[in-house]
Amino acid sequence: MSQQIYFLNGPNANLYGLDKSGTYGSESFASIVESCHCRAESLGITLVFRQSNHEGVLVDWIQEARQHAAGLIINAAGLTYSSVPILDALLMFDGPVIEVHMSNIWQREPFRHHSMVSKAATGVIAGLGVLGYELAIDAVVSLAGAKTA
Repeated sequence: MSQQIYFLNGPNANLYGLDKSGTYGSESFASIVESCHCRAESLGITLVFRQSNHEGVLVDWIQEARQHAAGLIINAAGLTYSSVPILDALLMFDGPVIEVHMSNIWQREPFRHHSMVSKAATGVIAGLGVLGYELAIDAVVSLAGAKTA
């Protein structure tokens, strides 16, 4: 197994911890990045953790991951519900894909109840905040290891 996984975050994820409604928790994005890198390090893997507010950049990173990563985690954020290009890129990725959301998208507005990303996802984790991010790392590492065993 490649010892590298990609963790991609979509629009506005960089603002976690600043949301007055508390939907995304109180931890800052920088703190979340640090927690995820610590979890990956404890598992002996390299984590490429990125965030962009631009759909095309996320598609480019997914395509890049095809060459460099054993697995991929994505929180496409608001693009989850509308992005066919992200879905198409994910469908071309051969390793496990974990879709993750800080909030429980099924307890939110009806338009958030259908994810374009889910069709390409091996599994979905939602509503567990930062714990969900760490569990996604565990899951993709386990699935990528099992796939190559």
